[in-house]
Amino acid sequence: MSTSLQITSTTPESGLLDLPWELPLEDWPEERVHALPRGISRHVVRFVRIAGKVYAVKEITEPIARREYAMLRNLRRLAVPSVEPTAVVSGRHDKDGEHLESALITRHLQFSLPYRALFSQTLRPDTATRLIDALAVLLVRLHLTGFYWGDVSLSNTLFRRDAGEFAAYLVDAETGELHAELSPGQRAYDVDLARVNIAGEMFDLQAGELLDAEFDPLAASNRIVERYETLWAELTDAESFDFGERWRVDARIRRLNDLGFDVGELAITTDFTGTSLQIQPKVVDAGHHTRRLIRLTGLDVEENQARRLLNDMDSYAAANDMQGEDEEVIAHTWLSTVFEPVVRAVPPTLRGKLQLAEVFHEVLQHRWYLSESAGHDVGLDQAVRSYVADQLPLRRDEKAVLGGDDTEPIPIVT
Repeated sequence: MSTSLQITSTTPESGLLDLPWELPLEDWPEERVHALPRGISRHVVRFVRIAGKVYAVKEITEPIARREYAMLRNLRRLAVPSVEPTAVVSGRHDKDGEHLESALITRHLQFSLPYRALFSQTLRPDTATRLIDALAVLLVRLHLTGFYWGDVSLSNTLFRRDAGEFAAYLVDAETGELHAELSPGQRAYDVDLARVNIAGEMFDLQAGELLDAEFDPLAASNRIVERYETLWAELTDAESFDFGERWRVDARIRRLNDLGFDVGELAITTDFTGTSLQIQPKVVDAGHHTRRLIRLTGLDVEENQARRLLNDMDSYAAANDMQGEDEEVIAHTWLSTVFEPVVRAVPPTLRGKLQLAEVFHEVLQHRWYLSESAGHDVGLDQAVRSYVADQLPLRRDEKAVLGGDDTEPIPIVT
């Protein structure tokens, strides 16, 4: 190893020194890398395990590596869903002293999958649209923070399950720029780039027989434009109504909260006659339900999972005549008597299958199916036993999907 090797890291990890930095990344020995599913990348990417943690290593020039490292740190500071930067390794040379490109190291996102790995499974017909919807939400969140991506695609995104939907995470920030606010032109360019790239990715999947021949890639790619514009308008447009319809102020805030966003400011103006109002929300952050659940229970989960858990908490309070209790008391009781017994029922050998919040969501769905079939409520205990015995073992381990083939078939996504 060259003595000029330099490692810049936010979380010092001595195991980084043991990696074969004197070899080009594509020549790293198989015993040092893990065959996790990965997306398409213009750079060589390998996964390694250090001290029980999995990291992605991307070979790239030093200026770009340092720029992307800084950008990912900024995005994490802004609470944007993105991969966690770990280190930049520069000053690499082979045994003959020849220069080797630097490396950007990021923490592997547990329970996440690239879109091609999802399409290598037998999927529900609407999975493609659910992925595109998740990417549209991510793009809106990025634009609200002033981040111009410049390379929007499914390939540059990872997906996690989120109560039957998907949550999207930014992976590649090489071309990104952070501004105080984006212009309409910058936003439109990102959205159009997403449309074009998604169409190409869908045609590629179709050519590889991973998508049904009847699937329309152009219609699917146009969906991100529709979803983005609808969501952006709901979050940012001004709304006018008569003075007597002031209830619509609260209704607008509730709609924004239901979409998972919080309102930082709400500008309210009247016309010169005082007979009409105009409101202009300023959305400051996403993750409304996630933050509420963390505050009440300490559980840190995806947005739709948080909404599902909070709904179950509300149902629990209603069923046990606790609506008059403090919210914190209800949350503590629900956590100890409902949520924790469910997750404790999952054997340690099955806990890598899905995130525990996703398991809880699926148990609730399973209870509904069993109850509908039986014609009465089967109860949570029976639903948990049935789910753990008959459903969960069929799921592939998504905590870290190991295997030799990126396109290995895995069970049906439900």
